[in-house]
Amino acid sequence: MHFQDLSLIEPLLRAVRAEGYETPTPIQERAIPHVLAGRDLIGCAQTGTGKTAAFALPILQHLVENPASGGRRMIRTLVLSPTRELATQIADGFKAYGRHTGLRPIVIFGVVGQQTQVEALRRGPDIVVATPGRLLDLMTQGHVKLNGVEVFVLDEADRMLDMGFIHDVRKIIAALPKKRQTLLFSATMPQAIQELADQMLVDPVQVEVTPSATTVETID
Repeated sequence: MHFQDLSLIEPLLRAVRAEGYETPTPIQERAIPHVLAGRDLIGCAQTGTGKTAAFALPILQHLVENPASGGRRMIRTLVLSPTRELATQIADGFKAYGRHTGLRPIVIFGVVGQQTQVEALRRGPDIVVATPGRLLDLMTQGHVKLNGVEVFVLDEADRMLDMGFIHDVRKIIAALPKKRQTLLFSATMPQAIQELADQMLVDPVQVEVTPSATTVETID
């Protein structure tokens, strides 16, 4: 199978070719059609399996094919990630895959000062990739409105649980529109994550590409 077999639009295929991708990874091959179809999804996959492209490519296509009404930019996609390093990687992926779409992704995380991130929010991003703590801080201050979110991604959900972010995640989910597409990715599915998935996903399809709790072979 090749990327053009996944019904991706030409601007995304051009970006994929520029990245040197020829064939999709198993998670991309199995997840992209379901996400393009608008299904909620549980992806059991680890870092290093290509899962960023598995959700970023169909999300970008959805945003391109369904432009926001009224012309005003708002946050249409929210991705939560447990660490600043992973959040940055995901945002970089959205930038690379969406280079020909005109869509604007930004990344939000703690430790650094917030002013640059607040200014980026004021410019009206289409996609926000964030760590839970800083995002919740900015929401409390009134800098972030999530009422326009159409697609929500919870990445590395089991790491969120391990790092103590699950309560922040629940608060953020409570601020999202009820009508949305939700994608959850996790290397393992402990009971607390399964319960969270049951609460926030609607009739999800489940895709599993690697055995739980094993090291991905492509990581040194």
